[in-house]
Amino acid sequence: MAHPVPSHPRPLVRALRAALLGIALAGPVAFATSSPAQAQSATRHYRIPAGPLDAALTAFAAQADITLSFEAAQVRPLSTTGLDGDYTPDGGLARLLAGSGLEAEHRGQGNYVLRKAASPTAPLPDTQLPAVVISGKAPGAITEGTGLYTTYSSSSSTRLNLAPQETPQSLTVVTRQQIEDRNATTLTALLDAVPGVHVAKEGVGDEIYGYYARGFEILNFEVDGVPTNNGLQLFSQNLAIYDRVEIVRGATGLISGMGNPAATINLIRKRPTLKPQASLSVEAGNWNRRGAAFDLSGALNDSGSVRGRLVGDAKRSDNWLDRYKEKSGTLYGIAEADLDDATLLTAGFSYQRTDIDSPLRSGLPAFYADGGKTRLSRSTNAAPRWSYNDQEAASAFVSVEREWRNGWSGKAEYTYTEVDYDFVATYLSGTLQRDGSGLSLLPTRWKGKPTQHNLDLYLTGAFRLFGREHELIGGLTLSRYESSGPSYGGWQYGYASSAAGAIDNLFTWDGSNAAPAFTASGGSSTKTRNNAAYLSSRFHLSDDLKLILGTRVVRWEQDERNWGNDGSASLESLRENVVVPYVGVVYALNKEWSAYASATKIFNPQGSWVKDENDSVLDPLEGTGYEIGVKGSHFGGRLQSSAALFHTKQDNLPVWTGVGLIYSAEQNTTSKGIELEVNGELAEGWQLAAGYAHTRTTDADGERLNTFLPRNSVKLHTSYRLPGALQGLTVGGGLRWQSKTGSYGVWQGSQTIASLMARYRIDRHLSVSLNVDNLFDRRYYSWPGSYSNYAAPRSAVLSMKYDF
Repeated sequence: MAHPVPSHPRPLVRALRAALLGIALAGPVAFATSSPAQAQSATRHYRIPAGPLDAALTAFAAQADITLSFEAAQVRPLSTTGLDGDYTPDGGLARLLAGSGLEAEHRGQGNYVLRKAASPTAPLPDTQLPAVVISGKAPGAITEGTGLYTTYSSSSSTRLNLAPQETPQSLTVVTRQQIEDRNATTLTALLDAVPGVHVAKEGVGDEIYGYYARGFEILNFEVDGVPTNNGLQLFSQNLAIYDRVEIVRGATGLISGMGNPAATINLIRKRPTLKPQASLSVEAGNWNRRGAAFDLSGALNDSGSVRGRLVGDAKRSDNWLDRYKEKSGTLYGIAEADLDDATLLTAGFSYQRTDIDSPLRSGLPAFYADGGKTRLSRSTNAAPRWSYNDQEAASAFVSVEREWRNGWSGKAEYTYTEVDYDFVATYLSGTLQRDGSGLSLLPTRWKGKPTQHNLDLYLTGAFRLFGREHELIGGLTLSRYESSGPSYGGWQYGYASSAAGAIDNLFTWDGSNAAPAFTASGGSSTKTRNNAAYLSSRFHLSDDLKLILGTRVVRWEQDERNWGNDGSASLESLRENVVVPYVGVVYALNKEWSAYASATKIFNPQGSWVKDENDSVLDPLEGTGYEIGVKGSHFGGRLQSSAALFHTKQDNLPVWTGVGLIYSAEQNTTSKGIELEVNGELAEGWQLAAGYAHTRTTDADGERLNTFLPRNSVKLHTSYRLPGALQGLTVGGGLRWQSKTGSYGVWQGSQTIASLMARYRIDRHLSVSLNVDNLFDRRYYSWPGSYSNYAAPRSAVLSMKYDF
């Protein structure tokens, strides 16, 4: 949030008030590392291309290590001729702002604020950009409207405001432009294309997907940086309401509370814009897919001190599976109000409903009774007509952000989330015969209403020590998660062994078996309390060397109750107190490259269902994760690159034994590998997101674990906006390649899946897009095993968008 200047005219005061939005959109402001004298006199070489002024200023601020605050409306219509040479921060800003009618006022401590020049000159030619509010060092710079495949800063790794090059862990930011180019409507669809992340789909429409990174399942989720229990099923989230998705790979106990060594997924909501904007879109595709959406945003009063946004999305479709149908609806609203020149109040809500008919839960048999491979049609569905998966998810949030004149800022945010689900699923029992007989339905029902209360408080700012400025953030996260619902006696083995449960011929079956009666046999409830305090600081040991130290103290409690209609009852209580330390170091090799290393403790309680053969919950995961690497920032931060080596050791890794719900606790397990990634703009109009990951996960004897995960994978997506007479046309596509995978005797070789996209902007209002996935209609398993699931065949979606 920018400070007001009382001596300035009232219009500028209003503009500075609107600048509250720019810095509050992303969270706390991190401050320059240079002393005032250094900030004014340090000379560096800059190479910033000509183009939109906001992007150039943001890139310059990141390279100069200064904080630059401005309102989007100040610079949105302006461009710059760029910068190429040696400049001080003051000189570089003056050159970038030449002809814009603006100048940068140095407030001390490396902090700058844009203001109208005393003698403004005519602005440079207009460049049409959506409303994007950016501070040069603001955490999680808003990506909507930038057109880029990268961002200039993020706080998802340490909660400190850091540029990607300054973050001592592997970080992938999937921007709004990437989401739209890939036509990714759900989190699952998006993560399927993220380097280093593997999506294991145990079914189709069951919405019970496993996300994996570095050989382990991802269990840590956040919304706007606040940890969220994975029982709230964020994997079904509609991405229409999010600006971007940030994935931090490796253990992230400092920010998530628990140190699972896979990754943390942070979904960042869209925020209101000061400038009015509105869009309507419609889409249609194969499998009878159709949908419509709207997005409205802008100021709600004349002064712009109150802003709002409303997003709606509705879809329905069939599927490549017989009988499968799905429909969903999403509504999201958010409002912001400047209570004064340094205080921002935000409130909002989201609601989503998904109804699925005949979801395929357990996959299809891979073998006949005689051992031959089945090779069933991809349209075969082993789910009956009466099975379904219905979900509702609602969330409400409110926050207050305040910045004080000493440069410190704080935020308090409360979030309430509620999910209501009812899922009738069927597994398959028996062995498939050549004539289609031999199988029967094994149904079950899950019903519950999990809720979560989250209170997140933090304070952040700069402090001086040994003649240098450093950054600090400290806070509390208090979470209460509850889930309760009836029990239906588990799996209905009686029905499976009856005539009603038999599938006479899977090849011709129409799913019309009589439905069983699901009678409640009791109930269960789970209450989880997760309270944490954290403190993290970045010490500037020299101009080039930065040390990040942090710790999180966690108190975790869980009570699980089960009861039956016969009067039986049980209570299982778990308690854990743990300190999760974190250390990271970043060394700037030159203006483009930096080297880093980080280490953190791994500690994660097991789920209540993760039990051994004695029906006891496994001990928590424990271990240590290490990572070293190099990162590059090129073309003024518009292109980011990284290479990382990681090594993780842990005990008590749960591995399914293949019998019922019994797990074994593997000791001395190791995961190690390498990740390479590049994201951003290669040349004007050419965006690229690409990465390679190699992971080897082994037990104490060196035997490979989790063989259903590929050891090697490559994922990329690129788009190019054509120049000249074809400048309205953008073309692109992607590739997903993975090495051999398999489990339980079913193996498949490497897979290469291609996609294409094209978008044509007919005029400044109307655009048309086409997305084709699995271009060559490759037939492969998304989950190889004795009961395997086919991945989606070729699909195509045509969409139209009208921007007002």
